[in-house]
Amino acid sequence: MTTANHARLRRAFLPVIAGIGAGALLLTGCSGGSDGGNSSDGATEFTYLSLTENTAVADTLTTLSEGACAAENEALPLKVTNQPQASFDQQLQLLAGQDALPVIFAAGNTPQVAKDLNEAGQILNIGETFDELGVAENILPAASSTIESLYGEQIALPTEFNVEGLWFNKQILEQNGITPPTTWDELVDAAATLDAAGVQPFSASGEQGWPLTRLVGNYLFRTIGPDALQAVADGDAELTEAEYVEAAQAVADLGAEGYFGEGVGSIDYDTSINTFTSGQAAFLYMGSWVLSSFNDAETNQLGAENIGFIPFPEVEGGSGSSDQLAANVGVPLMVSESAYNDEVGAWLSCISENYGSVSLGDQGVLSGFTVNDDSIEVPPLTAELQAAIDASGDSVLWTEALFNAQATTTSQTNAAQLVTGAITPEEFMQLVQADLGN
Repeated sequence: MTTANHARLRRAFLPVIAGIGAGALLLTGCSGGSDGGNSSDGATEFTYLSLTENTAVADTLTTLSEGACAAENEALPLKVTNQPQASFDQQLQLLAGQDALPVIFAAGNTPQVAKDLNEAGQILNIGETFDELGVAENILPAASSTIESLYGEQIALPTEFNVEGLWFNKQILEQNGITPPTTWDELVDAAATLDAAGVQPFSASGEQGWPLTRLVGNYLFRTIGPDALQAVADGDAELTEAEYVEAAQAVADLGAEGYFGEGVGSIDYDTSINTFTSGQAAFLYMGSWVLSSFNDAETNQLGAENIGFIPFPEVEGGSGSSDQLAANVGVPLMVSESAYNDEVGAWLSCISENYGSVSLGDQGVLSGFTVNDDSIEVPPLTAELQAAIDASGDSVLWTEALFNAQATTTSQTNAAQLVTGAITPEEFMQLVQADLGN
């Protein structure tokens, strides 16, 4: 994958924080606007509204329209339009209010936007539709689980499927007699051993913040269970409760020992990756999108063969399991209910059968679709992760997935202060909880 493509894809994978209040949605009919290529009998074009900043999905759909889905494209031609991410939610609201949603479109910046559209009857139920089309097996179970966790129903297509966990330097662990940890206590012990040997245990970006808050969220998923943050979103629990503060304390303790190295608050995303791939740190918490860097011999000084992956470890006595991979679906796609017809169904069937192969073969990106082409050459590290995904039937979301925009910003901008001791775990959780508005 080219550096430019990697940059575009990475922007799509990182959590977005823009959001529009549910009350701003204009879902009642009004005059004016384009019909999005639709008629009373459904779509007359296969229109796709894409994020300007992410061309990967549009590129894959274009490839399909010229190849595996050429017949479907002849019956219903693909037409791609773009909208900047900053104004994407507003555009969806406008089109929904005009009953002019395109056939297929990137989901909004926050799950709530899609939920509101769905409640208004504007979104096609993908789960039911794929069952009717006989192609439900083409979506990975873990991807389905992630979509249902995000939206409550199977209403989106998983054009990407990114699992997260701890990547480790095999050489460093072997040289220090460390077995890849499977529990939190083993991870902490490994960090202490590495630190004593003069090796930085973890590389993380405090500037971005989310690589640190992901640790807090995963700890909660392992202790309280996979519904830990759903309970907060529902108002049934608060981050200021003792069992939630415990997670922030556990991550803060790593920082207090200096396990993230010096100046973690000023470390950006690329530097954190380079620190790991140059052999200067033993562990890196990151998603599968980083495979493009690991598989690039020019940027990865370690060599992909010297990198391993483990799920976030279990916490003794906790209700969660390491089988529950932290995951996201990148840029999920949704389909207009009113635009659906037989031609759209044919397109969706073709996408389900071929998207995974084209995405992996052309861009090296793991999607939430099965890969039905055995001829694709997959790098060993990617194949190893694909096997882990295939073996997983469940997933958990990222820490801020159910947060509003303000709480997301507060969480991520204060993460570095949490691990440097500038604020206490109690203060960190209080700040985020205050912005949740529950």
